[in-house]
Amino acid sequence: MTPEELAAARDRIVPDVVADGLRVLFCGINPGLLTAHTGHHFARPGNRFWPALHASGFTPRQLAPAEQEELLGYGLGITNVAPRATAKADELSDEELREGGRVLVAKVRRYRPRWLAVAGITAYRTAFGERTARIGPQERVIGGTRIWALPNPSGLNAHWTPRTMAEEFARLRAAADQA
Repeated sequence: MTPEELAAARDRIVPDVVADGLRVLFCGINPGLLTAHTGHHFARPGNRFWPALHASGFTPRQLAPAEQEELLGYGLGITNVAPRATAKADELSDEELREGGRVLVAKVRRYRPRWLAVAGITAYRTAFGERTARIGPQERVIGGTRIWALPNPSGLNAHWTPRTMAEEFARLRAAADQA
């Protein structure tokens, strides 16, 4: 991206892919600059969200970021904790994440998904004040919505391999299929 495109991307709000009563509303930390530039969630080629979604059985084929609206047909959606686009999530302040958590709670109450899946345990901990939260299902609920903390699918998250990430997504899919 050119410097002008980078500057413009920082000011863009990426629209949610959301509808009432989804099986799972996936929640990224915040848009990356390429996501903001394209308007497509998890757009960076090294991001493992789309491969993990497919490998876990949520989708019958690997969708491209530009096909994100197709998620609604599978009962899935995408939003973010914080709306501000950054090159890296660690550029966000704790207050931005906490405010994003408050907005996210209101959004979940509005749309009532069965599961909210936050992709990024550190962001989840900060946004919801759950300092000891671990990957997996959480005790906290929002209305009737259960919460699952997923690993951050960024290619920068080397602690999770594509296989182990897909396995965690599959655990969530199995729980969502039972609900």
